[in-house]
Amino acid sequence: MKIPAKILIVKTVRAVLLSALFLRALTQSASAQSDNKIIVPDWALPGSATHRQVPPPKDFHRPARTEITPIGIFKGQSDVGGALVAGSSSYNPATKQYTINSAGYNIWYTRDEFRYLWKKMSGDVSLAADVSFPDSNGYSDRKAIVIIRQSLDDDSKEAMVALHGGGLMHLAWRPEQGTEIKEMKVDIHALMNLPANDKTIIHAKRIGIEKKGDQFTLYVSMTGEPMHPYGQPTTLHLDAPFYVGIGFCSHQPAEIGTGVLSNVVLANVAGKVR
Repeated sequence: MKIPAKILIVKTVRAVLLSALFLRALTQSASAQSDNKIIVPDWALPGSATHRQVPPPKDFHRPARTEITPIGIFKGQSDVGGALVAGSSSYNPATKQYTINSAGYNIWYTRDEFRYLWKKMSGDVSLAADVSFPDSNGYSDRKAIVIIRQSLDDDSKEAMVALHGGGLMHLAWRPEQGTEIKEMKVDIHALMNLPANDKTIIHAKRIGIEKKGDQFTLYVSMTGEPMHPYGQPTTLHLDAPFYVGIGFCSHQPAEIGTGVLSNVVLANVAGKVR
C-alpha cells in the first residue's frame, strides 16, 4: 500500500528532529565532561627535571572539606586546602592502623593541601606514630605527618614533623598565618652512621612531636629504639583550642596517594612521646 506523501514528510521531519535532539544530548554530555575536567594550576605541578614548583599565588585559597565523624581517637577529618580530588581515611582497631588517602599539591609554602585526622586540644601535647608507605613507587616527596595547627585554614600557623617517601624528615613550621614554612632537616645518614653520599633511602620507623608551652620538638625512632628528641625546638604560639592530629599528602595535586600511620600515641601532656 502506498503511503501518502504528507505522512512521509511528517515521519521524515520527526526522524530529523529526533536525530538533532540526540546529537544535542551527546554534545551537552561531552561539554559537561569537559567542564568537569580537573584543571591543575601550573604552580601546583610537582617539581621535576623540566618543571620547578613555585609558591601558590598569595591570594589563592580553598576552604577545607570537613567531616565531623569520629575515627579512632580523632574527632573529625578534613581535606585541608580542598585538594582537587577528595581524600578518605579508615581505621582498623585490630591493627591500630590509620590509612589515609589524599591528593594535594604540597604541605609547604604559604598554604597546604592534605587529608587531616584531628582532635581539638589545649595545653601541652605528646603525639607519635609509626609510618609506612604502601606504594613503594609513589612520588618521593609524598609525606606522612604528625601536626599541630591553629585552624583548618589552608594557610594556618602550624608545627609538624614530616616523613617523606624519599626518606627526608624534618620539623617544619609556619610562624604566622599566610607566611612561608620554615624547617629543620634531620640528618638521617648521620643518625644511622652512614656516609653522607650514601644514596640508600631510609625511612624512620616512628616520628613524633611534643608541644611544651610554646616549644615544639621533633622526636624520632629510626629502627625501633626508644624515641628521642632531635635538634633544637622551635618556638610557636598557638591560641587554645588548636587542632592536633595526623595526615598525609601525595604531593600530586590531582592524584591520590596513601600513607599508613599506626600505634598512635596522643597525650594531653608533654614528656609522653614514645
